[in-house]
Amino acid sequence: MSFSELGLSDKLVRAVAEQGYTTPTPIQAQAIPAILKGGDLLAGAQTGTGKTAGFTLPMLQMLSDSGAQRPGRPAVRALVLTPTRELAAQVEESVRNYGKYLKLRSMVMFGGVGINPQIEQLRRGVDIVVATPGRLLDHVSQRTIDLSHVELLVLDEADRMLDMGFIHDIRKILNVLPPKRQNLLFSATFSDEIRALADRLLNNPASIEVARRNTTAETVAQRVYPVDRERKRELLAHLVRQHDWHQVLVFTRTKHGANRLAEQLTKDGLSALAIHGNKSQSARTRALSEFKAGTLRLLVATDIAARGIDIDQLPHVVNFDLPNVPEDYVHRIGRTGRAGAEGEAISLVCVDEHGLLRDIERLIKRKFEQTVLTGFEVDPSIVAEPIQKGRQQRGAQGGGGGQGGGGGGRGRAQPKPAAPASAKPAQAQPRQRPAQNAPRGGASHAGGESGRGQGGASRTAGQAQPRSQQRSGGQPPRPTQEGAGAPARNRRPAPQAALLGGAPAKRAR
Repeated sequence: MSFSELGLSDKLVRAVAEQGYTTPTPIQAQAIPAILKGGDLLAGAQTGTGKTAGFTLPMLQMLSDSGAQRPGRPAVRALVLTPTRELAAQVEESVRNYGKYLKLRSMVMFGGVGINPQIEQLRRGVDIVVATPGRLLDHVSQRTIDLSHVELLVLDEADRMLDMGFIHDIRKILNVLPPKRQNLLFSATFSDEIRALADRLLNNPASIEVARRNTTAETVAQRVYPVDRERKRELLAHLVRQHDWHQVLVFTRTKHGANRLAEQLTKDGLSALAIHGNKSQSARTRALSEFKAGTLRLLVATDIAARGIDIDQLPHVVNFDLPNVPEDYVHRIGRTGRAGAEGEAISLVCVDEHGLLRDIERLIKRKFEQTVLTGFEVDPSIVAEPIQKGRQQRGAQGGGGGQGGGGGGRGRAQPKPAAPASAKPAQAQPRQRPAQNAPRGGASHAGGESGRGQGGASRTAGQAQPRSQQRSGGQPPRPTQEGAGAPARNRRPAPQAALLGGAPAKRAR
C-alpha cells in the first residue's frame, strides 16, 4: 500500500516521499482513512511507529480542502496539544515538512521563551497551532488567541499528559473550544485512565490499537547489566568505549542526577550534555541539535524532557536509572528502533532497583536475561536503599529531584524511613509566602515542561511538589517528605469522570 492509496493529495504524497517515506506504517494505514471520514478517533501504538504522521497528514488534507473557500487572514482551525516542548517542536516541524506545498500556516507555542513573538505570529494568522497546555492557557487568559474556529483537536501523548497532571488544563481548554469539532486522541500506551478520558471526550470514536498495550518493539534488543550503584558510571563509560558508541541517549531519574552524570562523563573524556526541565530552552535546543548532528556523543535526559526526541536511526538507549513508573520504560526504549529500524536498549540495574525491574517485566510480559560483565561483578554485601526517600532526596539538593520535573503519580510505594524525634509534622510548620517580586508562576514552578511564562514555569512542577514545598517557594523539604519536585508515589489520579463532567474535581493535595 502507498500513501496515495490512503486518499491523500498529490502534494502531500510528494512531501512525504521527500522525507524518505513510501509505505505507511500500520498505525498510519488505519488512522489516516479513519480521520479523513471526519469522525473522532482513539488510536494507540508503540512509540516510534509513526503516530505523528498518522494525524498530521489527514489534518493537512482536511484543512487544505476546507480552506480553499476561506479568504482573508487564516484563523486557528486545528489545535494539537502535547505534554512537552520538545514534542511540540517535533510535531510542528512535521506539519511544516509535510505541508510544504500547501497554503497553510502553522506555529509552535510553548513556554521558556518570550511570549511576544508568539503573539505577533498569531496576529499575522495561523491555521494550525501546536502547543503545550500551560502556554496556550497564557494566551487564552491574555486573549491573544482565538480558538472559536477550531475544527480539529488532537491530544498527542495523552497518557503522559494525564501522568503530568495536565487534566485540569485540558479541561479548561475544552471549555473555550467550539462544541462541534473533530477530536483525535493518540497515545503510546492504552491505560484504563486513557479509555475513561476517551469515553468523555470522544463522540462515538473509531478505535485503533495496532499492538498489544504496553509492548516494546521487536526490533529493539533489550539487555540488563547488574552493577553496584556506585559503579554505574564506570560501567557506562566502559560500554561506550568498548563498543565505540557515538550516539547514546541516557536516562536518569532526576535532574540533578542528569547534570552530575553529564559532568562526570565529560571529565572522563566523553562528550555529554544534560537535558531536562530546569535547563533553559536555548540550552535544551542546543544540546538536542548537537546530539542529532552527531557532534555530541551522549545526551543525558530525564523522562519528561526526552518526550519528543525523535532521531532517525538512534542506535542506543541506556537506562542509567530504571524509571519508577514501569510504563516509562516503554517510552524510553521507544526512542530507538523507530520505524522498523534496529536498536539496543541497555539497563544498568543495582540492588536498589530489583523491584522496579520486576514491575517492568510484569508490564511488558517479558523476563530479562541478565549479563554480568567481568570486572563489574556485584558485591553481595551491599544492602538495598529506598529510592524515593533515600538517594533521590539527596539528588534533589541540586534542584533536580523527582522524575524529570513532573510525570508519575503512579508508582511503587517505597518504605518510609523513620522521622527524627525532633521533626514536627509538615502541616505544623509556619507558612512562608514567596517574595513579592517573584516572577509570575512562583519559584516552585521553575523549569516545568509545559513552560508557563518567561521562566518556563508550569502547572506540572507545581502539582508534582508537596503542598508544603509550594508554600515555601520551592525549598527542599524536610527529611520526612519527598524529594524536591518528586511526585507523590501513592496517589492515584482523580477520577476522569469527575474532571471531565459530572461532580466537581477534588483539589489535588
